[in-house]
Amino acid sequence: MAVKTAGARLEERWREILSVHARTMCEIDRVLHPHGLGASDFEVLDILVAEASEEGAQCRVQNLVGRVHLSQSALSRLIARLEKEGLVERSMCAEDRRGVWVALTRRGRDLHAEVLPLQRSVLARMLGDH
Repeated sequence: MAVKTAGARLEERWREILSVHARTMCEIDRVLHPHGLGASDFEVLDILVAEASEEGAQCRVQNLVGRVHLSQSALSRLIARLEKEGLVERSMCAEDRRGVWVALTRRGRDLHAEVLPLQRSVLARMLGDH
């Protein structure tokens, strides 16, 4: 019987992480789909709730880029779609013309609160200690 090398163990662990991530994202997509959201949509709403906890508070889009696993252009398209659905509002940053602010709308906050238990339930089921 061959002994696994450290590299082979690392690769196996990495593949396990990727598999758990993919299954978890698919399950989040499945439970949020009836609410018109996907896993990435929820992540943006969830970060905005944490970053801009007060009604009307804004977050720079640039601050979201490193926190979601999307390219800057994909994040911009996602935010545009969320805005079209009335979940967020965008505005230009007066201090930096290249900067864009994003804020949750009341509808966005309400939808986040509605689906938060669904997302957390998936995380508990998929990532919790069994």
